[in-house]
Amino acid sequence: MRISYNRLWKLLIDKSLKKKDLMKKCRISSASVAKLTRGDNITTDVLLRICEGLDCDFADIMQIIPDEEPEEKEV
Repeated sequence: MRISYNRLWKLLIDKSLKKKDLMKKCRISSASVAKLTRGDNITTDVLLRICEGLDCDFADIMQIIPDEEPEEKEV
C-alpha cells in the first residue's frame, strides 16, 4: 500500500493556491512539499499543519492506494 496526496493538489487548485502559498500558509518547508510531491512519507506534524492551515481533515488531503495484485496465470 502507498499514500497518495493527489487530493491535496486538487484542494490547492480548488482554493486557487500554489505550493509556495501552501508553504507559507501552513508553515512547512520546501523539503516537505518535495516529499509530498514524490509521495514520500511525511511526519504527522506536517500533515496536521496542512490540515489546520487549509481547514480540512486528513481524508481531504491524502488517501491510501492498495498495491495491485498480480494476475494469476491459468494452468
